[in-house]
Amino acid sequence: MFQPLTAIGVISGTSMDGIDVAVVTTDGERQVVPGAGRTYPYEPGLRQELLALAANGAQVYQQPLAELEAAVAVAHAGAVLRFLAEAGVDRASVALVGLHGQTLYHNPAARITRQLGDPALVARILGLPVVAEFRHADVAAGGEGAPLVPLYHQALAAGLAAPLAVLNWGGVGNITWVRGEEVLAFDTGPASALLDDFVARRCGIPFDRDGALARTGSVDAAVLARLMADPFFQRPPPKSLDRQAFHARATAVEALSTADGAATLAAFTIAATAAALDHLPEPPRRWLVTGGGRRNGWFMERLATTVGVPVEPVESVGWDGDFLEAQCFAYLAVRATRGLPLSLPSTTGVPYPMPGGRLVPAP
Repeated sequence: MFQPLTAIGVISGTSMDGIDVAVVTTDGERQVVPGAGRTYPYEPGLRQELLALAANGAQVYQQPLAELEAAVAVAHAGAVLRFLAEAGVDRASVALVGLHGQTLYHNPAARITRQLGDPALVARILGLPVVAEFRHADVAAGGEGAPLVPLYHQALAAGLAAPLAVLNWGGVGNITWVRGEEVLAFDTGPASALLDDFVARRCGIPFDRDGALARTGSVDAAVLARLMADPFFQRPPPKSLDRQAFHARATAVEALSTADGAATLAAFTIAATAAALDHLPEPPRRWLVTGGGRRNGWFMERLATTVGVPVEPVESVGWDGDFLEAQCFAYLAVRATRGLPLSLPSTTGVPYPMPGGRLVPAP
């Protein structure tokens, strides 16, 4: 029997609203004991630089970006150090750090994925072994490289009524469908990114709190139909998306009022998410929602009405929706050191269960 290890996971998602850090003690299989989690914001200038680069990722992903790579590494390592102090975690008890890094560009069709964050620098700052490059082997083998959370969702969901959907509404949405040993996963489409960016442009606010704007507007059916005509929704899974995948098509909302544009983009998120049902072996009996989108009451209400079964935040089963992804990369770091798969044909389309990750020893 493998002795469980204590690992820390650290990630900033596509919304770039903060660096999430969490601790998990696990054997990398079904023994999982999640611990504390914290979020630490990027310095505003660094966040804006990262968002601008991500918006042009196809043009810049091959650039060295050495200074920015170091800045991201320092920010992530600094977040881990603050976490250790604030959460009262003894660094000597930590066996590994799982460093996802900051995604700049993700294009699996071209076998490209780029995450910023120098793992060797993080290992030097922390004095701990670091596992990074979680997506690279999957993408190189022809997989989508995302989502990588399904095996962690499956481990947590053991014992819950099935089939179950775990929906992550971050910048991009992804779903994990679990029925016993069966697991299927794929990106669903936009979650919060389009709406966040729209209200930032129009109102100078970071997001539509609780769907307040979307509730007051009217959905433009023609624009919504144009958005849903994207061939991505007919493509069978596994499939994944870059944060900017729908931004060009979504320019149609710019002709709408602020309220109607917000309502239409919110409706797009719901329609895109519900379209996942066309690709599932059996409709879920329950949807558990994680990510920032679970706090948007309008999203939650509309999805429940659309799918006709309970739609609840993951906290309803005792999970911490703010830190599932950070926990996941702690879990995957342990799996990586054991040579266990991080992804499956049914989660990323990789040809066979795929190990991954690169271990950088402590200096």
